[in-house]
Amino acid sequence: MTRVAIVTGGGQGIGAGIVKQLAADGLQVAVADLNEEHAKQVAEEVGNGAQGYFVDVSKKQTVFDLVKAVVADMGHLDVMVNNAGIAKIAPVTETTEEDLSQILDVNVKGAFFGIQAAAAQFKAQGTGGKIISASSIAGHEGFEMLGAYSATKFAVRGLTQAAAKELAKDHITVNAYCPGIVLTPMWDEIDQKMAKIYNVPEGETLQKNIDSIALGRGEEPADVANLVSFLADKKSDYITGQAIIVDGGINFA
Repeated sequence: MTRVAIVTGGGQGIGAGIVKQLAADGLQVAVADLNEEHAKQVAEEVGNGAQGYFVDVSKKQTVFDLVKAVVADMGHLDVMVNNAGIAKIAPVTETTEEDLSQILDVNVKGAFFGIQAAAAQFKAQGTGGKIISASSIAGHEGFEMLGAYSATKFAVRGLTQAAAKELAKDHITVNAYCPGIVLTPMWDEIDQKMAKIYNVPEGETLQKNIDSIALGRGEEPADVANLVSFLADKKSDYITGQAIIVDGGINFA
């Protein structure tokens, strides 16, 4: 039986990289994104029965509806990847209530609702399953100008640990991946905003961060996807409650 995975935020960036890797691993992937057109484009690119879906991870019912639709289309669920996320760049003292609410809704509630929806389906199937969520190196050490983002990624680590303890009896593992400086549009946006805040040329902040990486290069979505591939595989069956760093050598916690 072909294994089935859902990847939220799968229409671009790290999410699209994860979709491509899981499809290459032989899984049938439901590509879910706020931009349904992008999701369908990625699904068409990877093939192997992949399909695109709309999801707004900040809305609980929408996440549950996504799982229901995927199971109706693909028969069952084996892996849930709560990848969708956003960043907000501002000093802690200048972060607006609106921005804080939005990033909490997407990064924390999105992971929370994804865990709830996947766990409910796995229990209904009686099969166990794997839940994998996006944290960050900013969930191990707070980053300046990314205070709200760091807070959400620390929250995902705590949620991962708690859910892992609660769901182990149901043969459901819950883990997280913690990327570093990934060369995606999100980091382009961070670099541009940092350039304005610090009055430096665009590209300088990104290069400074890349220079801090022990392996000497920026991270590609495929680097993250390789870890998610392992966490989605039976080879990781004895790993749960972990938030694993994949950053090329920045944070050595």
